[in-house]
Amino acid sequence: MIIDGMALLFRGFYATSYSGYIMKTSKGVPTNAIYGFVKYMQDAIRTFQPTHVLCCWDMGAKTFRNELFPAYKANRGEPPEELIPQFDLVKKVVDSFNIPNIGVEGYEADDCIGTIAKKYSDQLQIQILTGDRDTLQLVTEAVQPIIMKKGMSNYEVYTPEKLLEEKGLTPAQFIDLKGLMGDPSDNFPGVKGVGEKTAIKLLTQYESIAGILENLPNLSKGIRNKIETELDMLHLSRKLAEIHCEVPVEIELDKCIRNMEEEKIIAMLQELEFERLLKDGSFIEGLKVNVEPLV
Repeated sequence: MIIDGMALLFRGFYATSYSGYIMKTSKGVPTNAIYGFVKYMQDAIRTFQPTHVLCCWDMGAKTFRNELFPAYKANRGEPPEELIPQFDLVKKVVDSFNIPNIGVEGYEADDCIGTIAKKYSDQLQIQILTGDRDTLQLVTEAVQPIIMKKGMSNYEVYTPEKLLEEKGLTPAQFIDLKGLMGDPSDNFPGVKGVGEKTAIKLLTQYESIAGILENLPNLSKGIRNKIETELDMLHLSRKLAEIHCEVPVEIELDKCIRNMEEEKIIAMLQELEFERLLKDGSFIEGLKVNVEPLV
């Protein structure tokens, strides 16, 4: 299981702060995002019982995508003040679970996730724990994103069949979809005036962006003009949308084997003053290995 660290941390923050109350230690250190993070992580481990676990992180705001398109993610504001000190602390927490933290400057966590998934999917079944549907482009029979839905223990596991049934698209077409329609959350526009419905219709008919461009004369005048006007942005948006699976990242697979030590976890929970989890016997129990690791 590859954990999308930022996805879990932000989800944990907003799930525990919507009322305006922020959990803090007796020393005033905010911990609400970390509390949510460890609960989500434990629940997924208990549910899916992975033999190996690692956690991938973004390493700063700027990546190669900002060099390609300076406005990339420029629409995002600063993170909440109470979340900032939890960015470093959560990695210490992950360490206490004997789970490796992985990240490479200049790349997003998704790029590390994609690279590792691609490299090791011939040895292990890979599951990606995230709330980010961008990972649907990574779907294969051996790579299955687990999309976290609202609430605890609410997951959607994607296979090629599931993606085709739900979207009518292959994983490769999912990249072209984002190239055509853009992504407001990442602040790149795609082709102005082409929404999801039109993009899916075009991809269903012509299979890919390349196929659409080969058949421009067959398109309606309005759609053809939009694409021709935004041709450069179409190609750039597709490049921005595609997860880069050639990141210079190395992992030691044997260090990812799930081997959590109860004493280390309890000591960390005590440091964070997570009394509720310490009293909950099922929390530690849910982390214990009940499958044989594959090396």
